[in-house]
Amino acid sequence: MDEVIEIYNKLGGIISQEDFQKKVDEKVDQMSGLCDMRTAAMLVAHDLGVNETDSPSQKIADITPESGNVRIIAKVMSVFPAKEFNRNDGTVGRVANLIVADETGSIRLTLWDDKADLVKTGDIEIGQSFQISGYVKEGYSGVEVNIGNNGILCETDEKIEASVASTKIEDVKNGMGDLNLKGMVLDISDVRTFNRKDGTEGRVSNITIGDDTGKIRVTLWDEKTELASELKTNDAVEIINAYARENNFNQQVEVQVGSRTILKKIDEEVSYSENFTSISDIIPGESYSVKGSVSGLGELREFTRDDGTVNMVSNIYVSDDSGRIRIALWGDHALLVDELDIDTQIEIIDAFSKSGFNDEIELSAGNRTRVVVL
Repeated sequence: MDEVIEIYNKLGGIISQEDFQKKVDEKVDQMSGLCDMRTAAMLVAHDLGVNETDSPSQKIADITPESGNVRIIAKVMSVFPAKEFNRNDGTVGRVANLIVADETGSIRLTLWDDKADLVKTGDIEIGQSFQISGYVKEGYSGVEVNIGNNGILCETDEKIEASVASTKIEDVKNGMGDLNLKGMVLDISDVRTFNRKDGTEGRVSNITIGDDTGKIRVTLWDEKTELASELKTNDAVEIINAYARENNFNQQVEVQVGSRTILKKIDEEVSYSENFTSISDIIPGESYSVKGSVSGLGELREFTRDDGTVNMVSNIYVSDDSGRIRIALWGDHALLVDELDIDTQIEIIDAFSKSGFNDEIELSAGNRTRVVVL
């Protein structure tokens, strides 16, 4: 209570102490336990136009590892589950992480103990705006603001125009974390199930997104695969807090969407233009997109894999102004051979090149390839 009186004494008598205490109590009730008495008093003082009770708020873009204690007003963009850990003294600690943003950028917020419990109880949700007071330090993935039991995390009605810095697709590198991207949905795969080593069943799906610098494959895991059914090609999407990892199969970097990642549709315009390669410029061992006219059609045939499953393959030839190439269509793509005619215009997107019969270069169109008949 002394803290409330101390803050009231800075108001210069613009309101009675009784009315001030009433407003503080109302603020505590309004915040449903998110505020202690001192923080509520500071917020009431702020509402009354008195800001000397705390240091001026800073913008996220101005925060550096040397900033020390900071006060910011920001919107919650991502909420990660709270975790428990054992301290050296035998007590159990709790920690949770948020991504918050204002109009200048975003930053990771690390909550400890009682503040972390607010995540576990569901009192902190994406889209809420908070007054935040904590200390800055260099964390595992960059600068972060830490809030312990003496810090401030209190909801505010102040409108925040949140801005999350996005990485261009061409700048995504293996091992990057806290990755934010915007892109146009180019392709969506079916959801596949698999068995983990512990015997549980997992789910995985893929989408491909592009921006004005390139395209990248995005892998969605488990409950996030449900998002794929809500998307369609040409949708603009934003991905917040993903990580990048090299695919062991083809050594290409992919974006991973797990339980801590947000993937949502946005109304923004995202431009993408496919980069097609002239047939004469194709060399073995790379992924290419080509377009041209169908200049040859082979037979559809079935074959049995080593594991006993049946697959299909057919061959077509595609020509452009620079040359002609054979393309092996695998799986469901193989059925296209019965729908195509000579001179049909076609795009083969993301097919893998290799040396085929008589060392001639050919393209292999598998489940990562998109075939567009024009």
